Amino acid sequence: MRQEKIATEELTLDEMEQALWKAADILRGAVRPERYGSYMLPLLFFKRLSDVYEEEYQALHERFKDEDIAKQKFHRFTIPEGCLWADIRVVAQNVGQKLNDTLAQIAKTNPSLEGVINRADFNKQDELPQDRLIRLIEHFSPLQLGNNDVSPDILGTVYEYLLKKFNEVAPQRAGEFYTPREVVRTMVEILDPQEGYEIYDPCCGTGGMLIESHYHLAREGKDPKKLFLYGQEINGDTWTIAMMNVMLHDLEAELHQGDSFADPRFLDGSSLKQFDLVIANPMWNQDGYRSIMESDQLGRFTYGIASNSSADWGWVQHMLASLKPKGRMGIVLDQGALFRGGAEGKIRKQIIDKDLLECVVALPEKLFYNTGAPGCLLFLNKNKPREKKAKVVFTHATKRFEKLKNMNKLRDEDVEGIIDAYKHFQDVQNYSKLIDLDTIRANDYNLIVTRYVDVFDDEEMIDVAKIWQQLEKSESERRLVDEKVKNFLKELGYGK
Repeated sequence: MRQEKIATEELTLDEMEQALWKAADILRGAVRPERYGSYMLPLLFFKRLSDVYEEEYQALHERFKDEDIAKQKFHRFTIPEGCLWADIRVVAQNVGQKLNDTLAQIAKTNPSLEGVINRADFNKQDELPQDRLIRLIEHFSPLQLGNNDVSPDILGTVYEYLLKKFNEVAPQRAGEFYTPREVVRTMVEILDPQEGYEIYDPCCGTGGMLIESHYHLAREGKDPKKLFLYGQEINGDTWTIAMMNVMLHDLEAELHQGDSFADPRFLDGSSLKQFDLVIANPMWNQDGYRSIMESDQLGRFTYGIASNSSADWGWVQHMLASLKPKGRMGIVLDQGALFRGGAEGKIRKQIIDKDLLECVVALPEKLFYNTGAPGCLLFLNKNKPREKKAKVVFTHATKRFEKLKNMNKLRDEDVEGIIDAYKHFQDVQNYSKLIDLDTIRANDYNLIVTRYVDVFDDEEMIDVAKIWQQLEKSESERRLVDEKVKNFLKELGYGK
């Protein structure tokens, strides 16, 4: 016998965000902040799956008047008997183990959820006390998350809100997988995915860049279901979050867990699979990858082997090798990648000489959670249009941002400024500059933006004659004041 859902008024986005973030108060003091998401996100995902299944069950039962059809047919995800959210709520003892068993059974019934919904261990009472788990379950219970209660895009937005909040309480871990939404939007808008495109993120983190690509197409009034999304993520816990994030947005994406650099999973025979767009924010300055580049069998590092202390230009080459002949890419890097010499400088030189570089953007500092260092955006194009050949647009966006308590944030107008500078591909005073390759060569292939963009306002011309007249007038006025003061003093008997 299925239990009735708890009645609740429809929540606004803001109310839902507040309700979900209050769940962190339940864990505070008992669970380490960096572990909040490990428990809250799978529970939210389970609640969503359970509510959607019950909603579908009721509709199917009314339609077919058949219990078996209502239980087993026409569900994207099937919830086995005894594994609904309501079934967990009636358990009073060994709640963590019951929850583990329930999620394992759901994963067994739905193979695509294996390692996703059942990754967390809710029975580690030294880390998550049972009383806190019960309170967390009861806190989530009134929220109705079925399709009739909340649209997937709103639920996905809430989910990403939670990710952002978790990142704020555990910034060192956050920077490994979370790129601020404003940076993601900037990159996606510039790459401008179209219907039929295949898009790949080799360091997909929580899937934000792929999800934003989907919504970019929707905002353009096009069919986002005609977009094909692919990603790989090295961290198993982060891959799990990406899978849940994609599903909560009701999207289809092929995501693999593993190291794209050492073990790329997207292959076409003995070569890399190639995509229309590649977009990524790899971990900056990763070390220890030189041996992987030297032993590569996929022809990725044709422009040279990067140093063992930084794989930045190795990632650029991996992404280039993953592009179709007319493909384009965008990558977030540390600004040191713009000017470092040695092996990196030689790779950078070849890529510039091949006329693959299209745009360089210097970003403000303190945008990213795990570092205060300023990043940069590089956009490369294997098939630059005639009007862009042998030219690169440099954008100095470091001074345009909103200052928050501990971080900075790109405002809408800041994002639009970067996008406009790319799209118009022309000079904007003190902000962007169109530079030919010969000028870059003359600067020894250094890509530091301030070498090409004059970031200082023009000095105002001084009218010496006018200034002199003003000084004379001021001096005359001063003498008059002095005379008046002397006269007052004489009248008071203090002067001759």
